[in-house]
Amino acid sequence: MFQNDVEGIDQLHKKYQLVKDEVAKVIVGQSDTFDLVLISILCDSHSLLVGVPGLAKTLLVKTFSEVMNLGFKRIQFTPDLMPSDIIGTEILEQNNFKFNRGPIFTNILLADEINRTPPKTQAALLEAMQERTVTVAGVSYKLDLPFFVLATQNPIEQEGTYPLPEAQLDRFMFNIDLDYPTLEEEYQIVKQTTVEQSVVVDKILSREEILAYQQLIRRMPVTDNLIEYAVNLISATRPNTENASAIVNEYVSWGAGPRASQAIIFAAKAHAAIHGKYAPDIEDVQAIVMPILSHRIIRNFKAEAENISLKEIVYKIM
Repeated sequence: MFQNDVEGIDQLHKKYQLVKDEVAKVIVGQSDTFDLVLISILCDSHSLLVGVPGLAKTLLVKTFSEVMNLGFKRIQFTPDLMPSDIIGTEILEQNNFKFNRGPIFTNILLADEINRTPPKTQAALLEAMQERTVTVAGVSYKLDLPFFVLATQNPIEQEGTYPLPEAQLDRFMFNIDLDYPTLEEEYQIVKQTTVEQSVVVDKILSREEILAYQQLIRRMPVTDNLIEYAVNLISATRPNTENASAIVNEYVSWGAGPRASQAIIFAAKAHAAIHGKYAPDIEDVQAIVMPILSHRIIRNFKAEAENISLKEIVYKIM
């Protein structure tokens, strides 16, 4: 596939441009969102997409699966959804129990409106997200690799929703906020989607290539001072600790854990690789730190009362 890691990064940079061009045939704008979703895939991690209805969250994920030639399944999360609807269930067939696999057995799982289902059903994803296995009646089943959960969440409808617990939020590498398109982008969206047309995207990546690129990202070198910068940055988010900054002690009730430090280094390496760099630097860390911390830092009541945003806190820490 590639002779050495330098050649691999050069190849990945070219593939990144090709994948982006193919996705752009269907999705207008959302360039930053595209980069973050691709980075989470290269890091073998999961992402939570948060945005108002109509911003093409579902279409973006489906297009990704087509361009990468990966299996794709979508689950619409509802209050009456059961864990067995996700994982699968045992059925009696000719005097023997047979496991009927659920939609979680795929490569890319779109968990649509994940906060609309109760915590018991949300928890059905935890083992799969962390261990890449599911357990039914004491028997473990391995999931096909690569496996990613890309979940969507609507930020404005709170009635009938169940906030994701911090333990589950922490398993998402990124919390990606999708914003409204610009006027020019919305013009292009309306122009493209109100006429009869059929867009076919080419398959750029394969399952084997994605697994190889994941290993390539793991092998990328990182300097000690960059790791130190990332660890100090995360520890500064924890109130009432030795490294906490003044704004954190005043406005934060809970900071990020060690998984955030790991995520920063992994994501910085992937960010560097897709832009053709052979090792990450501080600029790569700063490019991905906000979506890593936005769901791992909990503001206190004083911050909410004084309208101190999470972005303001993170920028001052940096």
